[in-house]
Amino acid sequence: MVDSLTPMRRPLGRNVAGMVCCVFVSMLLLTAPLVRAEVFTIADIRLQGLQRVSPGTIFNLLPINVGDSLDTQSTRQLVRLLFNSGYFKDIRIARDGAVLIVTVVERPAIESIKIDGNKAIKTEALMDGLGQQGLREGEIFKQATLERVTLELKRQYVAQGRYGAEIKTKVEDLPRNRVNIAIDIVEGKGSGIRHINIVGNQQYADDALLEEFELKHPSLFSFYRNDDKYSKEKFSGDIEKLESYYKDRGHVAFEVKSTQVSITPDKRDVYITMNVTEGGVYRIRKVGLIGELGDVKPEEVRPLFLVTEGELFSQAKVTATEELITNALGNSGFTFGTASGVPKIHDDGTVDVEFFVDAGQRAYVHRISFSGNKVTQDEVLRREMRQLEGAWASTAQIDLSKLRLERLGYFSTVEVETPQVPGTDDKVDVNFTVEEQPSGSISATLGFAQDIGLILGANYEQNNVFGTGNQLGIGISSSRYQKAANFSYFNPYFTLDGISRGFNVFVRRLDFDERNIARFSTDAAGVGVNFGFPIGETQRIDFGLQAEYTKVLEGRFPAREIQDFLRENGEDAINFKANVGWRRSTLNRGMFATRGSSQNLVFEAAVPGSELEFYKVTLSAEQYVGLWGNWTMRLRTELGYADSYGKKQLPFYEHFFAGGFGSVRGFENSSLGPRSTPPDFDIDGNPVPPGFFDDEGDPFGGNVLMEFAAELIFPLPLVKDTNQFRSAFFFDAGNVFRTNCRAYSRNCFDIDMGELRYSVGFGVTWLTGLGPMTFSIAKPFNAGEFDEEESFQFELGRSF
Repeated sequence: MVDSLTPMRRPLGRNVAGMVCCVFVSMLLLTAPLVRAEVFTIADIRLQGLQRVSPGTIFNLLPINVGDSLDTQSTRQLVRLLFNSGYFKDIRIARDGAVLIVTVVERPAIESIKIDGNKAIKTEALMDGLGQQGLREGEIFKQATLERVTLELKRQYVAQGRYGAEIKTKVEDLPRNRVNIAIDIVEGKGSGIRHINIVGNQQYADDALLEEFELKHPSLFSFYRNDDKYSKEKFSGDIEKLESYYKDRGHVAFEVKSTQVSITPDKRDVYITMNVTEGGVYRIRKVGLIGELGDVKPEEVRPLFLVTEGELFSQAKVTATEELITNALGNSGFTFGTASGVPKIHDDGTVDVEFFVDAGQRAYVHRISFSGNKVTQDEVLRREMRQLEGAWASTAQIDLSKLRLERLGYFSTVEVETPQVPGTDDKVDVNFTVEEQPSGSISATLGFAQDIGLILGANYEQNNVFGTGNQLGIGISSSRYQKAANFSYFNPYFTLDGISRGFNVFVRRLDFDERNIARFSTDAAGVGVNFGFPIGETQRIDFGLQAEYTKVLEGRFPAREIQDFLRENGEDAINFKANVGWRRSTLNRGMFATRGSSQNLVFEAAVPGSELEFYKVTLSAEQYVGLWGNWTMRLRTELGYADSYGKKQLPFYEHFFAGGFGSVRGFENSSLGPRSTPPDFDIDGNPVPPGFFDDEGDPFGGNVLMEFAAELIFPLPLVKDTNQFRSAFFFDAGNVFRTNCRAYSRNCFDIDMGELRYSVGFGVTWLTGLGPMTFSIAKPFNAGEFDEEESFQFELGRSF
């Protein structure tokens, strides 16, 4: 016979009133048998009703074991512990002799969650919010949690000005104690701003103040900007902007006394009223510094003050000074240091500003960790760190480490957090979170370029091969312009202190006629090696040496310039090129930078003993200037000069060329500058028939290159992942010149700024898994008689 020890039950109902009633009845049932209940020793524990919850989970929850004694108080505790676990909606405890019987009814599990009707809030965001509240597939279902989440969703929509939003939920019971949850959302229309009224302003007109607000009165473009739709978040931001507007102009005591948001009965129009007290205008009498600075000297902090005596009080300058002081403390290891500028108002219209500083205890870095790098090895990230484990935490070094990771070009985003180590007050962890992006290109393997045509072959180019941070290029390619085999390898950390080493081997044939250049081709083979040495965080010096064999193959009708060169220098040459370069980069990202600058100066020369004697100097530079929001100005220039230093000529295949992508867009590739002169005789000495060639000739290049560009970079509308796309309006200018034009040369001119070619246009670059894909539309200007225009251009493997 089974005796009821404590017939205590938890409610089967889902409403609060049912729970209270059932618990009250259970307590009545509990007290009667307890009068005759006696303490007994548990010989065994039997569990009943389990479906998904494992017996081990129950035993971990129970504070008793076989051999323990059980009384009334212990029984109540058992029921409370099991119910608080959240797994069960009904619990019954009984005894069979010395055997304790625990019978439970499990709560159902969530099989699926379906959300319909949401547009203003993404489904992913809603699912994430539900999961944080305990509502996700596979979790235990609780009606109270669903009701709480429903109310929170309603508040979220109200905060967006959607007062007519409705949230309906439906729970469908399934076999095996499972449920489906359906959430149907009727968002309704956002309530529009009808009028914003500011009461109490005397110094500044309503229009000047409302101009600072994000919320606007209805206007002709409101349907596009959506700035007349009420949002609690935007309204809170506008209150802060209003306070900043006044306090940055000396109104230290400015205050928003009250706000009122009224909505019409149809919930379509919103009226906003703000009552303000302007207060007087104050000038700064004295600036002070008090508090604990640690080992940071006051004379090191005072130069950071942006507020000075005699000027109008500005809260923005006070806040900026607080940040500078906090950063100075952080750079000295006081990661938790604080600085607060407190104004003290005087009756004579002046105010003292005292900066209270609390350096706190110096913090040390316990551990540096990385997450999100699925391909890139931890070692590649760790060698970019300037903050070291065990050293004191420096804000500047942590920020520099983050910047160096961004400059690698392997990651679309890099985030860093410095949480305090639990149980300590002087240690922090530095946690980097990265999101990887494509860092290679196979455009030479299977691709298309407008000026070259179809590119076929086996070619692999990767800037982060196997996640090692090394660069590798290997393959065979074939196109109308080029047939080549190459192998290159570059290790940016050949030594631990950042000395780089690279080498390359190549064999290629270039048919320049297919590249829209004069009729000739070259066979070349070479091998080279280069080393790079860091001379600071942002600068490097590179050295290289390359041995190259080049043979020029004339066409049937070679240009006169080519004939003259081959007659004076021969058709083949072995040259040993040495180069030295200086690079500096402060760009904030390796791909699609938005801030900083870069410069690259290279001097290359054929060393004495080579069959040809020449040199080339090139300078390329770019500067990014932030304008407003995500709009950025990019300025670019590339200059080049080449000449011979001996008796022989500069090889014509070492000329500079301009036009096309990466140069002056809107003109055909390599089409600008001097043109070749059609020959009078063919390769066998036979006269060329009159009219056999047109008078334009082919692009021949020159020894002077000048290119300039300005780009207005802006975010594409409706594109949220700006790390994968770049769009810009551009202005290009440039040309190629020749300082030693021959008498018969065509379209040949010395350096003349009046001969620069221009273009304006629009371009988009998309960072795909195959590499950058770029489109542009341009309108050329000041085109010469022989210049070839090309308005639409496309190329795979090149970005802005």
